[in-house]
Amino acid sequence: MEQTLSIIKPDAVAKNVVGKIVDRFESNNLRIAAIKKLWLTSEDASRFYAVHEKRPFFKDLVKFMTSGPVVVLVLEGENAVAKNRELMGATNPKEAEKGTIRADFAESIDANAVHGSDSSENALTEIAFFFAKKELA
Repeated sequence: MEQTLSIIKPDAVAKNVVGKIVDRFESNNLRIAAIKKLWLTSEDASRFYAVHEKRPFFKDLVKFMTSGPVVVLVLEGENAVAKNRELMGATNPKEAEKGTIRADFAESIDANAVHGSDSSENALTEIAFFFAKKELA
């Protein structure tokens, strides 16, 4: 079983669609191994997205990710990384396929409802950023 990290971002939490998004995961054979709601600090968001720190959108990304609470999940299942990325849809919701999370719930390329690990290697690092081993069930 593969694990991946998903973050339901502040825009989707504010719209009160967390349950609808979680249902998409569970309805597609992704089991929730861990879940928590938290409010990222600027330091947390900066460290998590450090890979983007030289990009022009970095400061806006940190500001957005700290603008409200997020829901962080560890999803588990066969090919969990690929399955989650398929369910999320393209980063730009205007390009996302109908029926994907971003097509249905995202407002823009910046406020795009969800984050998902892009590889199984990054998933391990991202999961460890938010969860202790004892929190994974």
